Amino acid sequence: MKTNITLIIAILFLGLNSNFAQTSNEDCTVNLSLFVEAVKADKFAEALPYYRIAIKDCPKFNQSAIYKYGEDMFEGLYDASTTDAKKVEYINELTTLWDSRIENYASKSPLGKYGAKKTELKYDNRELLGLSDEQIYTEYDAIYKSDLKNFNNAKDLYVYFKMMVSLYDKGQKTPQELFNKYDDVVDKIDTEVEANSVKLNELIAKGESLSSKQETHKRIYTQRVDAFEKISGSLEQLLGDRANCEVLIPIYQKDYEANKNDGQWLQRAMNKLYAKGCKTDPMFVKIVKQKYSLAPNADVARYLYGITGEQKYLDEIFRLETDPLKLAKLNYNLALEFKGKGSYGQARTYFYKAAQLNPADTKPYLQVAAMYQASVKSCGNDNFEKRAIYWLAASEAGKASSSTAAKYKALAPTKTEIFSSGKSGQTIKIGCWIGRSITVPTI
Repeated sequence: MKTNITLIIAILFLGLNSNFAQTSNEDCTVNLSLFVEAVKADKFAEALPYYRIAIKDCPKFNQSAIYKYGEDMFEGLYDASTTDAKKVEYINELTTLWDSRIENYASKSPLGKYGAKKTELKYDNRELLGLSDEQIYTEYDAIYKSDLKNFNNAKDLYVYFKMMVSLYDKGQKTPQELFNKYDDVVDKIDTEVEANSVKLNELIAKGESLSSKQETHKRIYTQRVDAFEKISGSLEQLLGDRANCEVLIPIYQKDYEANKNDGQWLQRAMNKLYAKGCKTDPMFVKIVKQKYSLAPNADVARYLYGITGEQKYLDEIFRLETDPLKLAKLNYNLALEFKGKGSYGQARTYFYKAAQLNPADTKPYLQVAAMYQASVKSCGNDNFEKRAIYWLAASEAGKASSSTAAKYKALAPTKTEIFSSGKSGQTIKIGCWIGRSITVPTI
């Protein structure tokens, strides 16, 4: 008898809980529906009370409804704000929204993405919020250390290093800390460029037969690669003369003995010395040879080839490296060296190899176009032929940038000049190192 009574009570209790849960779900549904419709209609002030109920009572009910439309709402409210106090209020509520998302949808809301969104928002409004560069850096640094995999927004990585530079300039960070953080961020950017390039190259290999979804992905991967490439150059500009031979060499001399068996330290040191034009310094040579003795790789072989000019090291580069993307980068860097020496023909060969190995990277074509432009005055038999070289430059640049190609075309002979020359539709052979034929446009 007692058992039966216990079962009846349990059933009644479960039934009541079910009714309460159903009522709660119905309330959440109605409230969220009103919230979403208000946001869709850009009635953000009207939507706010519904949001505040949802985030308090139903934070796990509907990820898309609460968090996506919540972001849209707060962005609208912020833009419409007429006082700093209201802007601060909405900034704080938006960061709380992301905190709730991270807590309630952890698997779909990595700290590296949503924590970084919070810090980026604070950075963009740091004067309004009264935040220091150190506070912004500390937040980014915590994200970098806890979720590097998902800390992959180009702007966030740039700002992260920018804050480090600011702290260094204020004497709060040492030169070595600055250089280490530069290398950390560059390594992360290289990782992201490689990951997106692999995906992009897979789509490029498919040619024109891409679905609309694949075309969208192709555009996204291209944008990401371009963004990281731009950030990479911006980081170098930020570092600037803070890392020059006069600064770097004494640091590496002082730390060499303690780190001479640390492969990463040696690699980073020689990369930095090379990038900053210190490749003729004995310290650079010492570090390169030490790295080669510990663990020879294609990068070290490239440096040794630059130091000695010996063919064996050039051969070693391509023997030691088999990864297509890394090999593409090596070919690109070799091409830059030959270009710097004025050996344009050899440079073009390596630029083309780089482009073939990594179609996602179109910089090699811009480099070849730039070499053609630089040769306008020295190649060609007369003024018309010299300026015709701009058509070659435009053709190369067009593989990477339509706007750059247009600039070169504008420098080529005009229709009037083509008519006056009598060379319409003819083929011109350009000698010199270029060794290419140009078909004059028909008019």
